[in-house]
Amino acid sequence: MKLSNFGEKFAGDSGIVALMDDLGSALNENPDMIFMGGGNPGRVAELEAVFRQRLESILADPERRHSLFGVYQSPQGDRDFRRALAAFLRGQYGWPVDEANIAISNGSQSAFFLLFNMLAGAMPDGSQRHIHLPLSPEYIGYRDTGMGPGLFTATRPTLELLDENQFKYRVDFDHLAPGQDAAALCVSRPTNPTGNVLTDDEVAHLDSIAGQCDIPLIIDGAYGQPFPGILFSTARPHWNDNTILALSLSKLGLPGVRTGILVAREDIIRAFTNANTIASLACGTLGPLLARELFASGEILSLTRDFITPFYRERAQQTVQWCRESFAGLPWRVHRPEGAIFLWLWFEGLPISSQELYQRLKRRGVLVVPGHNFFVGIDDDWPHRHECLRVSYAMDGDRVKAGVALIAEEVRRAYTEGGSERAVP
Repeated sequence: MKLSNFGEKFAGDSGIVALMDDLGSALNENPDMIFMGGGNPGRVAELEAVFRQRLESILADPERRHSLFGVYQSPQGDRDFRRALAAFLRGQYGWPVDEANIAISNGSQSAFFLLFNMLAGAMPDGSQRHIHLPLSPEYIGYRDTGMGPGLFTATRPTLELLDENQFKYRVDFDHLAPGQDAAALCVSRPTNPTGNVLTDDEVAHLDSIAGQCDIPLIIDGAYGQPFPGILFSTARPHWNDNTILALSLSKLGLPGVRTGILVAREDIIRAFTNANTIASLACGTLGPLLARELFASGEILSLTRDFITPFYRERAQQTVQWCRESFAGLPWRVHRPEGAIFLWLWFEGLPISSQELYQRLKRRGVLVVPGHNFFVGIDDDWPHRHECLRVSYAMDGDRVKAGVALIAEEVRRAYTEGGSERAVP
């Protein structure tokens, strides 16, 4: 089979493809595999009960059932859902938005593919523009979304060392220089993979820089505000007409319904909707139908406050404690967990690469994600890139505890045995 340039790029191997392949095949290879690598949310019983009730109500209503199964929705998404969400955002945060400021996609991954390539890459005048990441490591799914090479640049963060084996990445504003060919700034908040939450002042500073450069600020809020609220630090939601806010229903507990959401000014939404029509024809209906009343009634606020945030905060705190017990005596740190569903582990001076550690752990029955995949836009020889792991703590506690213990065994073995020159992928 002969492939086009597009085919060569998108049908080949990549970090996100490897991650999803592992999720799909590892269980067949080892039924007892401990999955600490993927992004599946935890099972929150109270949320599952709400979604079950909503689905039963829809199925019992012939008109809504027909709307769910038998009608194409607009490529911009279900209008009633967009109206309910816009009213929620106006009422809670005072944002001047209506349904024209909101578009739905079949998952946020497809939304970012269209959005990034709409804004950056080869331009009509022959120039090239890029998406600049003010802080990397960033979401693994960004890396390979560009139609061509070099879609991303990034600023290396500063590392703030904290007590109790913690550390935190900070935006290095002294060296942040998007460049004249930057098409947008993009951050996730909280950050996948590290759980870092940019402060309100940092977001305001980035917004100011984007405005001075006449480019949008893209905020990926898949784990954060206004929902699902997997945040353990104080942070205000941010939006204005120069911000593109990307949201998702996945981390509410609905990853299977593939519902992404963009909130942006109308010209951006119109352009995105046109592109989405070509790529997807129409948006799925299930996610918006399930979630519409949560926003219309405001119930989404109590669900996040009372169930989602406490669930993940407790899991994060417990997993950090297990790490302290298992990693005692090792040169390790964990990024301060401020949100999302992952811990970001750093083993300074690790004698093997994170890729080799990942392979060893996979053979031991623990699936993690090697850290080098997340340093999108940073391709230099920074050793730190190969000393980190992303681990999820969303699954059952006993499985997470066992996984942490196995990670500790393999890391301890690596430091004890040492190694030849570290193999860097």
